[in-house]
Amino acid sequence: MTKFILSKKIEMTQIWKEDKVIPVTLIEAGPCFVTDIKREDRDGYFAIQLGFEKLKEKKVKKTKKKKPYRFLREFRAEKSELKIGDIVDASIFEQGDKVQIAGISKGKGFQGVVKRWGFHGFGKGHGVKHGERGVGSIGSAYPQRVIKGRKMPGRMGAERVSVKNLEIVRIDKEKNQIAVKGAIPGRRGTLLEVRG
Repeated sequence: MTKFILSKKIEMTQIWKEDKVIPVTLIEAGPCFVTDIKREDRDGYFAIQLGFEKLKEKKVKKTKKKKPYRFLREFRAEKSELKIGDIVDASIFEQGDKVQIAGISKGKGFQGVVKRWGFHGFGKGHGVKHGERGVGSIGSAYPQRVIKGRKMPGRMGAERVSVKNLEIVRIDKEKNQIAVKGAIPGRRGTLLEVRG
């Protein structure tokens, strides 16, 4: 059975294991509620829809009356024993499991080519006045345009990033928290999709 859950990044910290210190990210994993099950005969594919973070009644819009959750996400899976209304929480995972986590990375705004693409820039010798971090030549004589895909300044970050083979170091089933070894994309409070 494939394991999956919606979660939220809490913070990074460290855990001592014998003589070693392990950098971990704490995640608030669920509780999530099964809101819908997509079937092959009706929808053309099989998936389970989870809802995370129940909204207060005054915050629920008319369009969300049936599913009053802040986040709704679908997880493709083979046939599952889950039914609509079931609760999925941190207890589905075990210590030592390898997981894949996807989230939106931190937005860094408009950045130049040195920070965005790792360009070296120009040397600080004779003849270089204000161009140390410049792009340099961006086109050739032919064709008389900038070719698509040219690495140039622009907005950086705020993209979906997946990190594979992260190990679950510790699980707190009472608080619904998971400690995952290593770093995870996004700032504190970022929505994460955890797949086992």
